Amino acid sequence: MAANSVLVEAAQTVPLIGAVEAGSWYALHTRARHEKMVTQRLAEHGVETFLPIVTEVRRWSDRKKTVQLPLFGCYVFARFAANRTERLRMLRVDGVLGLVGSRGEGSPIPDEQIDAVRMLIDGGLPWSSHPFLEIGQRVRIRSGALDGVEGILVGRNGDRTLVISVNAIQRSLAVRVEGYEVEPV
Repeated sequence: MAANSVLVEAAQTVPLIGAVEAGSWYALHTRARHEKMVTQRLAEHGVETFLPIVTEVRRWSDRKKTVQLPLFGCYVFARFAANRTERLRMLRVDGVLGLVGSRGEGSPIPDEQIDAVRMLIDGGLPWSSHPFLEIGQRVRIRSGALDGVEGILVGRNGDRTLVISVNAIQRSLAVRVEGYEVEPV
């Protein structure tokens, strides 16, 4: 049941319907394997969501199967106003365990972090999961398909790698940045 290859699929985004104030992005902690169902239920309530999806080829002893899985298991991103009523509305959605952040109130996720994950997934560039990093030099790419994306520059096996992190859920993605112009932030 090990994933042998990963193909990138366009991230699933459900647009906000009829809202005046979009609010901030928040991570919702979901029950295991309930991410798609939570996204669908939030969409039915007119909430803008972001669920990055990847396609993996899984191998068993007798067959191979292509499956679509959430990039960040047990997490869905939702944009809503940070008031008590909206928080309670999110918590009442079947499959949601809680908001990610201090005291269960949720911590807003900067738009730049969501946009960076979206660009990486939609860009079709090779990437890999990376352990979450809190320290390191923040950099911004100044050329190519990832122009404007910020992250932490690290070295791996002699290659320059940009780590894009979503702080609230302590998850990161890594992409090689050889050939890109990179500047410190």
